[in-house]
Amino acid sequence: MRIAVLRERGDGETRVSLTPEAVGTLVSDGHEVVVEAGAGDGAGMADGDYRSAGALVESDMGSVVGDAGLVTSIGGPGGPSTIGLLGPGHVVIGLLDPVWRPEGVTGLAATGATAISLDLVPRSTRAQAVDVLSSMATVAGFQAVVLAATRSYRMFPLLMTAAGTVPPARVLVLGAGVAGLQAVATARRLGAIVEGFDIRSEALEQIRSLGGRSIDPPVGADGGVPDAVRIHEVLAPHVADADVVIGAAQIPGRQSPLLVTEAMVETMRPGSVVVDLAVQRGGNCSVSRLDEDVVLGGVTVLGPSELATGTAVTASRMFATNLVNLVRMLDRDGEPFVDPDDEVLAGMLVATGGEIVHPVVRDALSRREANA
Repeated sequence: MRIAVLRERGDGETRVSLTPEAVGTLVSDGHEVVVEAGAGDGAGMADGDYRSAGALVESDMGSVVGDAGLVTSIGGPGGPSTIGLLGPGHVVIGLLDPVWRPEGVTGLAATGATAISLDLVPRSTRAQAVDVLSSMATVAGFQAVVLAATRSYRMFPLLMTAAGTVPPARVLVLGAGVAGLQAVATARRLGAIVEGFDIRSEALEQIRSLGGRSIDPPVGADGGVPDAVRIHEVLAPHVADADVVIGAAQIPGRQSPLLVTEAMVETMRPGSVVVDLAVQRGGNCSVSRLDEDVVLGGVTVLGPSELATGTAVTASRMFATNLVNLVRMLDRDGEPFVDPDDEVLAGMLVATGGEIVHPVVRDALSRREANA
């Protein structure tokens, strides 16, 4: 099949959806790959590297997209100039964010193209091979700790020096998904004392398995999910004692839980740092602002929108590996085919035949229209 690789157009985006190594694999599989000129520049992957891997490199967008085939990118096809080139023969793949921003896929659906959103990968064993979200969360969790370490007034490890003993920093990680667990592991490797919080008992065990101390959540009414007030009461002393807080608690397609209030930030020591990975969905910290540094009482609160771009080579390679696996799932005798009986592919299918077909995305659109 024909596979087009688009250059990312998002501000600060340095990743690329397919690396030269991945292109070589796909060409060996018998596919034709066309790369937009400069697509890999942000990750240090030159056009010549793609040509050496067997790809065609084109500057004209019409030549890149072509009349049919797969169109791949990190963040979707971009503006009207690109979407206008799409038609029923195209299968568009990317992180389309259709549940949180459902209006963004309406124009794409109108072209008749088939849209597959990597945000919607099912939570199943078979889907792990294409789980871009987990791959990018791994990078973000690592980067969050590195960012915090560079902004904190304290070094992370315990040091015994001629100038005396340097105590280790204390790091609190909220949310033990992929990003949170990577943050726990990275902070521990740097020598910090790490605590982790999650409302799921299995997640607490994972925190402990990485060398962190788990914080037991409060018990909700009738044994259910605890309310925000009870969670804040439990977390307040741990936040006050932390040198670094990493907010990594997110719920796919929904607003992130508010775990750190402004009053809690005010109890932290000057020089402490909060990194809110959930800022794009409202944030785990009430003080955080998207892509801004907020200083409150000497505490720096960071709300980075896309930390994965900080390690563009690693992130691009992980994304590309997942994408190669997805291409192989879609390949039906050299043509892309979304098998409706395949729970992985069907679970990511957002639009086809001019219609938005994913029920969750359709519900999100209906709610937006009702509130308009």
